[in-house]
Amino acid sequence: MKRVFLLLITLLAFSGCFKNQQNPVPNFPFDVVIDINLPSYNSLAGVGGWCYVEGYGSRGLIVYRRSIDEFVAFDRHSPSDLEGNCFLPLFPDNENFLVLKDTCNNSTFSLYDGSPISNANIGLRQYQTLYDGFSTLRIRN
Repeated sequence: MKRVFLLLITLLAFSGCFKNQQNPVPNFPFDVVIDINLPSYNSLAGVGGWCYVEGYGSRGLIVYRRSIDEFVAFDRHSPSDLEGNCFLPLFPDNENFLVLKDTCNNSTFSLYDGSPISNANIGLRQYQTLYDGFSTLRIRN
């Protein structure tokens, strides 16, 4: 009985380590710093703003400002696109910008936290964000 209990504790402890391995979106290493005061990232100046950052991740990034000092960044490659055939990356819905659409697979995801909303089992690949509190946002994986 002790062994079974110990095995269960061990499995539960390591179960969180394998979350991102199930995500079919390729994991490309990158480390980028953007200045949110530049015109191309001006939409991030206010809470609720979002923008694209091209050239990083699998199909570019989408960055959303959740609060004064909190940002989230997701890969625009939909995890519903298992074969990688869809070349239309995720984009915000015209009626609700907090919903990202994958028109190739009819999937939707939350821009707020990357979770799947419809027609998807896996959430978006999320990247680490570090904000200096002034103008510099660092995004990396």
